[in-house]
Parts: sequence; structure tokens; C-alpha cells
Amino acid sequence: MHASALLDDRTVALLRAAAATAGGKEPAIRRALTAAIDAGTPPEWVEELLLQSILMVGYPRALIAFGIWRAVSGRPAPATDADAEYAMVSTWEQRGEATCGAVYGANYSKLRSNVRALHPAVDRWMLVEGYGRTLGRAGLDLMRRELCTVVQTAVLRTPRQMHSHLRGALNGGATVAQVEQALALVTPELDPAERAELARLWSAVRAGWMEAG
Repeated sequence: MHASALLDDRTVALLRAAAATAGGKEPAIRRALTAAIDAGTPPEWVEELLLQSILMVGYPRALIAFGIWRAVSGRPAPATDADAEYAMVSTWEQRGEATCGAVYGANYSKLRSNVRALHPAVDRWMLVEGYGRTLGRAGLDLMRRELCTVVQTAVLRTPRQMHSHLRGALNGGATVAQVEQALALVTPELDPAERAELARLWSAVRAGWMEAG
């Protein structure tokens, strides 16, 4: 995708599927996944979205979405997957450091310190399981992964995490216009106060990004 372009139809459909998965309503998930097929969204992108959704929305909603995806796509699950094996832990750690560093940029060390202060296990799981095992996989680029996370944090009403991933999307290569296009997909689902908070949050992130650039 050219850096100056708006999001293509395949990516927009992927983001709508991300939002529907976070919402957890089966009819909406079915519509969004069917629309992704119709838009020509690569199946590998959808499968990676559903895998990473476990991190954001938990197993219950991700498993529901996976079941619907298998039904509407007709694609069987792969017979094997390298990241299903715990012998990959050292690889996950390396991928996690690289991926988390790319998302958080100059704030990486501060993030690790803050999360470690919550609990050392959370820090380790975030790095190895989250950013390494899951978000560091091939099959979907970092920009689209972060935009999917942005729309899911919007649906979940988690502004602190959204703030981080708005910056992460920009760090991952999204343009300001692409982030705004992604946000426009979910703002109709928010109430007026939530829309105002989202606008304030994005305005602050965008201003900081433009100033740093």
C-alpha cells in the first residue's frame, strides 16, 4: 500500500471485522466476515486478526468469531502451526522485543517499567506471548495489526490502551489520514461523550506526532 493512500477496501473490511469481533454480537460478526470475503481480504489476514483478537477481547469472543469464520469461509484450520509449539519461546522473546519496540518507539523502556511495576508476570507475558508469539507473527503487517487494535480498543472503551495503539499505528507506518479513516469506522457506535473523548485523545496524539515529525 502506498504510504499516501487511504486504506483499501480489503483493509477496511478487515477493520470492520475487528470491530465486530470486539463487539461480540454474532450476527454482526457474520456480516463483517462475509463482507471481508466479498472484499477480497486475504484469508491469512483474517486468521491473524482473529488470533490477535484473543489478546484484546479474550478467548470467548475470539473463539466465537473463529467458529463463524470457519463456517462462512469454508476454510479448515491448518494442520500445524509453528507458534503452537512452546519450543519457540526464545524466538517469541526476540520477536516480542522487536515488535513491541516498533510499536512504542522511544516509550518502550517506560512501558516495560510500568508494566513490570504491575506484576513481573504481566510484563513477561506481554512481551513473549503478546508481542512475540502473537503480534510478531508473519501473515499480517504491523500497520494493519495496530489499526485493528485501535478499532478494538475503541469498541471496548479502553482509552489508555487506545492512546498507545494510536501511536503504534503511526509508528507502524499508517498515515494520519489512514488512522482517521479507521476511527471513522467505529465512531458511529459511540455515544456523544465517548466521541468527544476519542476526538480529544486523537487530537493530542496527532499533535504530538506532527510536532515530533
